[in-house]
Amino acid sequence: MSNLIRFDWAMKKLLRSKANFGILEGFLSELLKHDLKILKILESESNKDGKDGKQNKVDILVELESKEIVLIEVQVNTQHDYFYRMLFGSSRIVTEYLKEGEPYANIKKVYSVNILYFDLGHGEDYVYHGTTSFKGIHKNDKLDLNEKQKKLYQKKYVHEVYPEYYLIKVNQFDDMAKDRLDEWIYFLKNEEIRDNFKAKGLLEAKEKLTTLKLPTKEKQEYKKYLDNLHYQESMVDSNYRSGQIDGEKIGIEKGKIEGEQIGIEKGKIEGEQIGIEKGKIEIAKNMKAAGMSNEVIQEITRLSVDELAKI
Repeated sequence: MSNLIRFDWAMKKLLRSKANFGILEGFLSELLKHDLKILKILESESNKDGKDGKQNKVDILVELESKEIVLIEVQVNTQHDYFYRMLFGSSRIVTEYLKEGEPYANIKKVYSVNILYFDLGHGEDYVYHGTTSFKGIHKNDKLDLNEKQKKLYQKKYVHEVYPEYYLIKVNQFDDMAKDRLDEWIYFLKNEEIRDNFKAKGLLEAKEKLTTLKLPTKEKQEYKKYLDNLHYQESMVDSNYRSGQIDGEKIGIEKGKIEGEQIGIEKGKIEGEQIGIEKGKIEIAKNMKAAGMSNEVIQEITRLSVDELAKI
């Protein structure tokens, strides 16, 4: 077991404490490319623990001093409809934090940050950023805010009004830390922080997110959490391999049946062809016995000179 605690478990147990805000602030600053401060941790229907106690997802909701809201989600197991879940999560936050009677201009900016330990969609990168923009279908121009809207919304661009999405596909990272965000992703993947890493929040994470500082009870909970993750991964792998074996068996049986059918069809065709050739030879023999010339026989039967010579 690594001495450093997995980020998902830390989110669930440690990073909700104000004393540890600096770790989350460092991660979000490197991701969003500007310094920020966390005002508080919010409670929402979208980040409450599930009743079934499953450990394959962890959510945390923070409000920044700028009043923007960041929903951070960690998903361990494969979820094919995850794009819809992202949409649902951000939409719920938008509606939850607009009070009844407030103008739409008071809607809070939402960032949906998704740390995924499975391959979602089709793409070669390991970090994706999604925003909303409007493009003219005739002029091909980009729709911008006018000056009055900029003052009303306190925004410069249209996409700043809408939720933004970040996808970090951890397992797709090649372990080559090329910048400070990569250093964070390296930690997310390997539970390791190298001595030369300089990213904001990582030094604090290295000091605080260590199993050596966990009380005995929490250390036992963490070990149980890891065992549960290994069990879930084992079940997924077992089901996948079982499906492969069943698929191979079905494929072999289907192949046999199709092979037999192809053999029968091929046999019919070849049999018919042989029958036609034998029929031509019998006709040629009868015509030859009747004293007809080879030229006439060849014209009628379409047999070659060599084939007639053998009769």
